[in-house]
Amino acid sequence: GLGFDMKWDMGWMNDTLTYLGRDPIHRTHHHNELTFRHVYGHSERYVLSLSHDEVVHGKGSLIQKMAGDRWQQLAHVRLLSAYMHALPGKTLLFMGQEFAQWREWAHERQLDWELLDDAGHAGVHRWNKALNHFSTSSPPMHQRDFDPGGFEWVCADDAAHSTLSFLRWGKGDEDVVLVALNFTPVPRYDVRLGVPLTGDWEITLNSDDPQYGGSEVEPWMEHDPGHPSHGFEHSVRVTLPPLGALFVTFKGQAGG
Repeated sequence: GLGFDMKWDMGWMNDTLTYLGRDPIHRTHHHNELTFRHVYGHSERYVLSLSHDEVVHGKGSLIQKMAGDRWQQLAHVRLLSAYMHALPGKTLLFMGQEFAQWREWAHERQLDWELLDDAGHAGVHRWNKALNHFSTSSPPMHQRDFDPGGFEWVCADDAAHSTLSFLRWGKGDEDVVLVALNFTPVPRYDVRLGVPLTGDWEITLNSDDPQYGGSEVEPWMEHDPGHPSHGFEHSVRVTLPPLGALFVTFKGQAGG
């Protein structure tokens, strides 16, 4: 009766946090924790929320839930933000998560803003700012959140390498973004991914960029028109960075 028409996707939140807490070497056996959401993802109008309930009362902060050493934990937080923004639905971060605060949230004190003096935490903050801008300025990232046609798998079953790739579609025939995610700390070189259009594809966002605290892995992509893959007529070949996310935007027909 209050006029709210969206639902908190608690299942996605629990599955994803459980998955990211696992040592990456074991994730190949739990790939369904990433993909199960799409069984029901368009049955409601969902909000993908990482709420205050998860970072209080001894549960630990968001970054404390991530596997690995400090660099990997920060990379995981960037990857989680990318994954959340990339999926259909609306997104909600709770205070402190935008720069990966280490301490649990507490209402009696302010956030640990001094962490922004640290390059790693400042990188997470810049990454979330870039994601927010891209999500609102790129039509495929928001126009069809609640339309099943706004989402299309490229590769959902690469459990062996713990990667996911999919397309987000806007309302136009050429409004499309390819999202590719690598949930291991191992770079994946020369990965072929199917795409529906031939023309200019461009890496728009890379969570592993050094400005966000990423590694020295060189971003690389090559369009391979006329080479089918994953049920699509064309493909691109990319390097997937460690614990990284790529957003690859279609810029138009070649020569157009």
